[in-house]
Amino acid sequence: MIRLKIAHLTRYTYSHPVVLNPHLIFLQPTAGLSLKIEAYELDIAPEPEDCQIRFSIENNPFHLTWFKGETTQLEIRTDMVLLIEPFNPFSFILNLDFVKAFSDPSAKKDRYGPDDLKLLQPYLTYDIKQELCAFIENIKKKSGNPISFLVEVVASIHQHYDHTIRYEENLWTPEHTFERKQGSCRDLSWMLAQMLRSIGLATRFVSGYAFNPELAEGHDLHAWVDVYLPGPGWVGIDPSLGLLVDHHYIPLASSAIPSHTLPVRGSFGGKATSDLHTEVFIEIL
Repeated sequence: MIRLKIAHLTRYTYSHPVVLNPHLIFLQPTAGLSLKIEAYELDIAPEPEDCQIRFSIENNPFHLTWFKGETTQLEIRTDMVLLIEPFNPFSFILNLDFVKAFSDPSAKKDRYGPDDLKLLQPYLTYDIKQELCAFIENIKKKSGNPISFLVEVVASIHQHYDHTIRYEENLWTPEHTFERKQGSCRDLSWMLAQMLRSIGLATRFVSGYAFNPELAEGHDLHAWVDVYLPGPGWVGIDPSLGLLVDHHYIPLASSAIPSHTLPVRGSFGGKATSDLHTEVFIEIL
């Protein structure tokens, strides 16, 4: 068992006094079989009129807050202690019908049963150019089964694309990332998610922390992809590092739509510009 402490600061500074509209804060980890929350504290300044825990349409926990009066700064601090059980990301069994459908060229994109398809439609929607579809199809043709395919595709992106750091809040289009052969973790993840959807694999975009025990500082939010595999369910893959997701990954929010995983979602009233500053510290206790 690993006991992990995470401290996360998010600070918005405004050039002039503003009125804060309601904010949604997605900074509480998604607890699961390998992750338990031992302690969690959320501090917000200015103090909100109210702060309630809620769940999004995709069952992501978030804090709904609203404010009164004007301010020139919004500061959000989270401090948490997590208990994490190490696990092998390859330790699962796939549904045999899914494996056959994936390997059968005549099956085309029919990867899931009819009932699953009703639920997975938002995670199968894509809009990319044929060039990107051809890229992923070529990798699939060389792979004998779903697992070797996923290993090959994340390894290929990791090898041929530069992982860059971008502090802009926008998300590049998959075509832009593909043409530049580089991108932030969220750019690479969104490109991969769209590619996988084009061959009939359901994906969702995930935002959270990726903990490197050898890194003393410099942690930040990270993004990766979950792909739905009948049998084990949602399985995480990371194109930035070329890995299947293990216990070093701590999800905060996942969605078919990347903007629904932003750690802080809200707006303000007033004629002002804003500046964002973040800090993340992770350590083993």
